[in-house]
Amino acid sequence: MKYTPASDSKAPKTAAPRPKSGKVVGRKSVPPGEIRIIGGQYKRSKLPVANKPGLRPTPDRVRETLFNWLGQDLTGWRCIDVFAGTGVLGFEAASRGAAEVLLCEQDASLVDQLKALQARLHADMVRVERGDGVAVLRRASPASMQLVFLDPPFDSPLFEPALRAAAQVVADPGYVYLEAPQAWTDEALADYGLQVHRSGRAGAVHFHLLVRKSVLPEGA
Repeated sequence: MKYTPASDSKAPKTAAPRPKSGKVVGRKSVPPGEIRIIGGQYKRSKLPVANKPGLRPTPDRVRETLFNWLGQDLTGWRCIDVFAGTGVLGFEAASRGAAEVLLCEQDASLVDQLKALQARLHADMVRVERGDGVAVLRRASPASMQLVFLDPPFDSPLFEPALRAAAQVVADPGYVYLEAPQAWTDEALADYGLQVHRSGRAGAVHFHLLVRKSVLPEGA
């Protein structure tokens, strides 16, 4: 089934957009060239944001919502960030106790940046791999990950192959976090065996927490 965007009017608005200045309303401002981890043992650690086309780290308030949904204790979880970029989602998971976090990134300079950050934080649970994150997902053992982060470039054709691969490796129970330019519906996700558990919107970004369809009872 092809991706069918939902109407904007149906998307719950749980987070405000991040202003273009790089500031978050109601929080201490951070220069647009860096962001901070917002929870866990690495809280307040700074992550650089490279000036690269299409690189858009998940805003603070969206991450806050996501980890409120997940709970703040990810002890023992195995996680993969398929399009790591700044690595902020993976490092947020590591900061909250994840046992293993794999960061996949194709850009060589971003890979170097991620490795430097991993070393600076002494984050031994984090591993950085240069290459195609979707291909890494396809090689992973079935039902081996408690959390899969999917935040592909919005103008790319990678949503469908990434979702299909993620559905095979996410555990039951487990979660797939998806950011997209439009909302995904249960109908659009049915072919992947996934459905929406929680969703929200921050400006032009729609974010979703997905589960395997068997996890939720019919009509939930």
